[in-house]
Amino acid sequence: MSASGGTKAIVAALLANAAIAVAKFVAFLFSGSSSMLAESVHSVADSGNQALLLLGGKRAQRQATPQHPFGYGRERYIYAFLVSIVLFSVGGLFAIYEGYEKIKHPHELTHWYWPVGVLVFAIIAETFSFRTAIKESNAVRGERSWKEFVRHAKAPELPVVLLEDLGALVGLVLALGGVGLALLTGDSVWDGIGTLCIGVLLILIAVVLALETKSLLLGEAAGAEETRKIEAALVDGDTVTRIIHMRTLHIGPEELLVAAKIAVRHDNTATEVAAAIDAAESRIRGAVPIARVIYLEPDIYREAEAAKGADAAATPGGPAPTEH
Repeated sequence: MSASGGTKAIVAALLANAAIAVAKFVAFLFSGSSSMLAESVHSVADSGNQALLLLGGKRAQRQATPQHPFGYGRERYIYAFLVSIVLFSVGGLFAIYEGYEKIKHPHELTHWYWPVGVLVFAIIAETFSFRTAIKESNAVRGERSWKEFVRHAKAPELPVVLLEDLGALVGLVLALGGVGLALLTGDSVWDGIGTLCIGVLLILIAVVLALETKSLLLGEAAGAEETRKIEAALVDGDTVTRIIHMRTLHIGPEELLVAAKIAVRHDNTATEVAAAIDAAESRIRGAVPIARVIYLEPDIYREAEAAKGADAAATPGGPAPTEH
């Protein structure tokens, strides 16, 4: 996995969650707190999720094969999508079930200092993990806001770790609030309510992750800045006079496919056209290094085709129009 994949952030989160999960289980065994049980399962699920991200990054490095000629870069998207499923089922649904059971059948908390102490420790550990994820993300997000970074990042690992760590911190505060209110009021129903809130939070985060990762799985185009650089690199004004139309597609977080129909001069020889294509490919790779796969089709620019505008169905090479 490349540096932008956030390996350091993933490992930090994995170590923190593994230690926290053990501490939470011990606190649950001594106190019987349903919030602690939900948080324990949450930390176990998070640890498994980070292991999935590391596995996805490792498998994505395999070399291309005849059956998969564009390589395995999208495996990182698949494993990130699995993370959302695990977070939804193992984390969210379990917490909602456990919270419902605790509200329906409340029982008194014992050894309250165990869950309180472990939750404080977990908040400190998760804060360090979250801080690492923020630091790693700041190195690659540039001027984008956090919302834009999560929505438009092509490498899924950092957004996943950021949302998981944020969810973990908020969940810990909810668990601490549930345990605290149960102790102050003497009513353990509050512990169950805190657990329900944790479940709803995890499901919301899982849904956001699933929607964003689904978009990556379907195939996203290059970002606006990368598209501008490719367009500028393609046209040299001499042999390549303009772009007739262009398509880009991420075949992995750091791998971009570029396919374009370019206009060349009508009196250019085949040798000159071939040299122009080679030069254009070199310029694209120099401007956008992640453009690994480039297909350029030379053509003669025609005003009639240009008049069709940007409509994908009317663009040469675009989808065929549907019959009504």
